[in-house]
Amino acid sequence: MIIITGGAGFIGSAMLWELNRKGENDVIIVDDLGSTTTEKWRNLSGLKFADIIPIDLFPDILEKGALGKISAIFHIGANSSTTETDADHLLTNNYGYSKRVASFCMAHAIRLVYASSAATYGNGSNGYSDDMTDLHILRPLNMYGYSKHLFDLWAVKNHLLDHAAGLKFFNVYGPNEYHKGDMSSVVLKAFHQIQDNGSVKLFQSHRPDFRDGEQLRDFVFVRDCTRIMAWLLENPSVAGLFNIGSGTARSFKDLATATFDALGKQPVINYVPMPETLRDKYQYYTCADITKLRKAGFSEQLTSIEDGVQEYVQQYLASDNRYFNHSGTSLSS
Repeated sequence: MIIITGGAGFIGSAMLWELNRKGENDVIIVDDLGSTTTEKWRNLSGLKFADIIPIDLFPDILEKGALGKISAIFHIGANSSTTETDADHLLTNNYGYSKRVASFCMAHAIRLVYASSAATYGNGSNGYSDDMTDLHILRPLNMYGYSKHLFDLWAVKNHLLDHAAGLKFFNVYGPNEYHKGDMSSVVLKAFHQIQDNGSVKLFQSHRPDFRDGEQLRDFVFVRDCTRIMAWLLENPSVAGLFNIGSGTARSFKDLATATFDALGKQPVINYVPMPETLRDKYQYYTCADITKLRKAGFSEQLTSIEDGVQEYVQQYLASDNRYFNHSGTSLSS
């Protein structure tokens, strides 16, 4: 049996699709489906799993040993809002909860793959290497990033990473993110803006070394993330912290242009001031160093933003098959 926390969310439900694609259906989902307005439940419709357990009940059920033999846990669930201001909530939900799941895995020799975040790197002044020896030098820019950083520090201190894999996800985009609202990818936001207004709004730069719209991110297609996660499941001896990104920094302008191209339209981009509340917490450059992942043995080619955005827009956003679960095995591998 495999457990996915956050299994109805963006990356979690995509991972369930990946497991189903490989013939694995003995999966327990841990999540809350929220209100009908978010329609998060649609991420699970059409996928195969054994059961679903509410988030708040899961740690007690797990620790009582009521779930039978567990081969692996993908701990993906968290409050991923980078603008969350309730620090105590993030401390409890992202840090304390994760410690309980990890402690159980260590005590019972269960393979654990958990979600960290590229937000732990802060402004990038100390680089984006997942092979650094002292994580204490990192300075996250928001409480979400700090909550993930705290757990990484705990994982190192308690030797969790001798056997588990922690994943520092960069800017993930793709199907099944439709419930995320303000936290959805620029591709999804750009698609809706183009459909509604014929143009896209991007933030102006407030630094002289970056032009408007040329702030850089490592954008990674969600299907690449799930392929890496599946590979880690198949290679349980691979352990440690790993960056999950494309290994290439691209601009928001590039991403918006790729969205226009996928729709067969000429780019019309307007630049608007960044809210002052974000300016001192904004990352102008991120890029995943994936050398460690490659050295560990993952050799598959990753998706360019041109190819990933085209597939996302044309096969999902602009069609009726808007979820991984509705596309079955027709999705290119």
